[in-house]
Amino acid sequence: MLTRIPSVVAQAFLLLSIVLVIAIAVIQINQQQILSPGLKYGIVLDAGSSRTTVYVYEWPAEKENNTGVVSQTFKCNVKGPGISSYESSPGALAKPLDDCLNKVKERIPVHLHKNTSVYLGATAGMRLLRLQNESAANEVLASIHNYFRAQPFEFRGAQIITGREEGVYGWITANYLMGNFLERNLWRTWVHPYRKETVGALDLGGASTQISFIPEDPEEHFNSTLQVKLYGYNYNVYTHSYQCYGRDEAEKRLLALLLQKSNNGASVDNPCYPQNYNTALMMKYFLGSLCTQSLRPANYYPNQLVNFHGTGDPGLCQEMVSLLFNFTACRDREDCPFNGIHQPKAKGNFVAFSGFYYTINALNLSGHFSLDDFNSSMRFFCSQSWAQLQFMLPKFEEIYARSYCFSANFIYYLLVHGYNFNAETWPQIHFQKEVGNSSIAWSLGYMLSLTNMIPAEGKLIQLPLKPSMFAGLLVFLTAMALLCLLFLIYLCIISHHRKNIPHVEHIFIPE
Repeated sequence: MLTRIPSVVAQAFLLLSIVLVIAIAVIQINQQQILSPGLKYGIVLDAGSSRTTVYVYEWPAEKENNTGVVSQTFKCNVKGPGISSYESSPGALAKPLDDCLNKVKERIPVHLHKNTSVYLGATAGMRLLRLQNESAANEVLASIHNYFRAQPFEFRGAQIITGREEGVYGWITANYLMGNFLERNLWRTWVHPYRKETVGALDLGGASTQISFIPEDPEEHFNSTLQVKLYGYNYNVYTHSYQCYGRDEAEKRLLALLLQKSNNGASVDNPCYPQNYNTALMMKYFLGSLCTQSLRPANYYPNQLVNFHGTGDPGLCQEMVSLLFNFTACRDREDCPFNGIHQPKAKGNFVAFSGFYYTINALNLSGHFSLDDFNSSMRFFCSQSWAQLQFMLPKFEEIYARSYCFSANFIYYLLVHGYNFNAETWPQIHFQKEVGNSSIAWSLGYMLSLTNMIPAEGKLIQLPLKPSMFAGLLVFLTAMALLCLLFLIYLCIISHHRKNIPHVEHIFIPE
């Protein structure tokens, strides 16, 4: 039989050592604190054709699967027109930029200014200027470079992005904000949503419009798709940008067509302007653009005034807007909506933002609705007089108010006859401006793509015990457990030996 006291003590120490080793290991693993290396900031200037918008984004420095979980923290509209309007005086860009940049400096901690990257992306307005006058476009970009040299941020360049890039960045933004790339699970960690479909993106700017979506069979349309990698997943996105089909440039083409068809060059009826609205526009305002170059009359005088008189005729307005699209170039091909451009069949849900949203909002519609509701609202709006419109619109600005009827008809032809949405698929389009506090714009998608190229910082892990103390305790307790185990084995052997001795003596004692 075991000697009771040493045996009980050894067993107690063995059990205690094992419990302590397990407990310390569990605490060390589960109670560790991951100290975030902090936030990183990025600034994107969306230099559109009609205005420039400054966005400030932030994301955790450690990132998720090589892409930052980015959120918008600040937005500022730069006063004045788009940067392409400064072609004759690029130096004048500094003052309007200053107002926004000073506000940005207050939003980002001072010690992070030098590590905050600034990107400027110019879109269709500058694409047109570069085609029309490349040296003027370069001077505008050079002026922006000079301006940012004096700023405390790390300027990473001003570039004119392509139409396809603009389209795919808008698609990334829409899907990111709707949680189609990442979502938080019950444990508050970011995961990829299970079998969640992406949405298509419809963007209407001032000089171009973009459509982007994942086609039914991406492999079949491989040559017309772009591959995007985000959060460890690949997406093949069809995207196309229609130059000169932005809201402003399309309206200039309409005005040029109306002048061309008018018998009186000095006074022209415009069926898309509200009844009793009159305005005088210089020829260079609508004929000076590259988009209307082919429509210029022989007697083109840039500073000559043309009087436009609004007639508010919905039927004639729609008829004139239809002339802006070339539907015959496709020759009835299903994969070609207009202008001879290949496009797969539009699939799934879509989000329509920028100019789409502002026009729909003016018609007193929101979210998603039927095509019949859109048509009846458009006809009602286009039948109003200029005096009546001033009481209908929540925010009245002449340059926009006079053009909403045109914009609505243009959107109808673009979506229905251009992209082939119909009464059944129209409700799949959701018209919206933002998700949460973040604007739906190509700039966020641009920032998300750029964070793929920004190195992640390693996680800083704070443990309950210092590694040296943890290792020392582990070695000490493991050694104690082994010694106790060896001591118990020794006691077992001694006990076994003692049991056998009396038994042998009993066998060999003579009677």
